[in-house]
Amino acid sequence: MLTFVGLGLWDEKDISLKGLEAIRAADFVYAEFYTSQLSGTAQEKMEALYGKKVRILRREDIENNPREILENAKKGNVVLLSGGDPMIATTHVDLRLRAKDAGIETKIIHGASISSAVIGLTGLQNYKFGKSASIAFPYKEEISEVPYETVRMNKKNGLHTLLYLDLPMTIPQAIELLSEFEKRKKDKIISGLIVGIARAGSDSPLVRAGSAEELKKFDFGEPLHTLVFPGELHFMEKEALEKLCGTVF
Repeated sequence: MLTFVGLGLWDEKDISLKGLEAIRAADFVYAEFYTSQLSGTAQEKMEALYGKKVRILRREDIENNPREILENAKKGNVVLLSGGDPMIATTHVDLRLRAKDAGIETKIIHGASISSAVIGLTGLQNYKFGKSASIAFPYKEEISEVPYETVRMNKKNGLHTLLYLDLPMTIPQAIELLSEFEKRKKDKIISGLIVGIARAGSDSPLVRAGSAEELKKFDFGEPLHTLVFPGELHFMEKEALEKLCGTVF
């Protein structure tokens, strides 16, 4: 058996009771934190609470050479831990398919995800979000235009856009990267209201709405950071942005 367990958003205490039971019943416990991090904890704290030794895996251990995981899952119970919800990352979908091909039974124990957390923190409505995208740091001085074009497409359809930030990118850095495309294309896609979220799931998350220039100057503190570009707003969403996110219409 290979069980994928989502750890939630912030620290070792965010795990579900089902997830904790799966860990304590496991023969092998692995974790990866390159798809999502738990900023409020450390390996030692996790092991102390879970009562099991946790081996932290590198990206290549899962994507390129998952032999150890699959071989152990053939002869015993293996748990793979990750931040957020496991199947948000295509890496985990790929590993699950490999397990299926090898005749290994799989199970998913879900955890809280930033995809749902932003809805609660901002008051924006779930069904009005369009396609999401990730903002990555430049690679060989090239910047992906996918997040910018995703915001453009969603705004055209009146939809909100959730942008995941590369680890450990900050909101001002992300806005600066998007501004590069704004200058090149001589457009106004990122003008208007933007919502920044920091440390979702912690005891002191920070949510702030404003213009690009306002958010670039605002101190959001330590990552993890996330951005939302609202589309057309319902009157209740406007009220939520005013009362929860500090904006004024």
